[in-house]
Amino acid sequence: MSSNGAYARYTANPNPYDQSSYGGSASSGYGGGYGGGYGSGPSPGYGSASYSSATYRGPAVSASSSNAYSQPINANPADPAEDRSKRGKRSIALQALNKNVLIWAGFFTVSLFVYFVLSGGDFSFLMTYGAMSRMFGFGILNVKTFKSQRATGISAKTLQLYCIVFFFRLTSIIRHEGYLPYDKSGDWLYHLIEIMALIFTASALYGCLGPFKSTYQADCDKFGEFNVKPGYGAVYLAVPILIVAIVLHPSLNADFFSDVAWTYAMYLESVALIPQLYMFQKQSNGVVELLTAHFVAALGFGRIMEFVFWIYSYRELATSSGSTLPGYLAIISQFAQLVLMVDFFWYYVTAVKNATPLVLPSYSGGNMVRMFFVQPSWTQM
Repeated sequence: MSSNGAYARYTANPNPYDQSSYGGSASSGYGGGYGGGYGSGPSPGYGSASYSSATYRGPAVSASSSNAYSQPINANPADPAEDRSKRGKRSIALQALNKNVLIWAGFFTVSLFVYFVLSGGDFSFLMTYGAMSRMFGFGILNVKTFKSQRATGISAKTLQLYCIVFFFRLTSIIRHEGYLPYDKSGDWLYHLIEIMALIFTASALYGCLGPFKSTYQADCDKFGEFNVKPGYGAVYLAVPILIVAIVLHPSLNADFFSDVAWTYAMYLESVALIPQLYMFQKQSNGVVELLTAHFVAALGFGRIMEFVFWIYSYRELATSSGSTLPGYLAIISQFAQLVLMVDFFWYYVTAVKNATPLVLPSYSGGNMVRMFFVQPSWTQM
């Protein structure tokens, strides 16, 4: 081949690597190069590049290069372990959702049985239905307290107020019939439901202040504790409302003590949940246990049923002089309680639907409770 050809730069020097210095002649070509190239000297290269023994060791792959190639291969978004974890979380969430559905499905099933079998289907059954919902709520609270052996997130002040509510209502309806449902559920079933509700409430209160007192969050249950002993803040609700009941009460029983007792129970029940809602807001993380949320939701649902009933029946709550002011006061107090619970109901439904913990943000309706009932900052100076 001519030295002036296209590959002249590769033939101009017949021995560009001076292979004779490695023990082979120029005419030996690749034989001399390979004879001493890999083991002791440079091998023939291209473009004047040289691969010496210090930089070329053959096809062996180092550990670092293996890791470099293995990382992109293993960085697979569809990791089997991650998929199993996600499936496990979905399964747990589904089980929690099923439990929530079963709890309320059982309640509504019993409600239908009571309506068609134990009541006369009268509109006044809403009173019995509201009482059933309250009893259902306190039953859930007992399951939560005694099964977990914890009283976290439960307001003892709310339980104290409800014990007063059920006690005074029973002292009225056992002796007289003026405030009982008109249908046959008012013969005995309504009494039984109120008695069971009182037992459940007292049992839950015993759990909070008795065997599970170490888990009771007294530092969060601070409603009304201003110039009173710790744990007695409920007097700021119980005493003023008793005065109102004495002054403004209907007279369906034509008995002063019986009428006042029933009216006091109705007025007091409208504010009995305020310490519980206040406690929710005092909790640092805002997370409400789902069974505790079921308890509060059941009480709220019962209040809705009674509110609907008294919207159409408030005129019956008249004084001896014929004034319907007690009826208007009953509607206003129940409506105020439902307004305080609007945000709670929204986040409760969301939590049950998604099978997630109920988290109340700092701007929820419970802040209305804090605004009106927390000790003013100027009194703490």
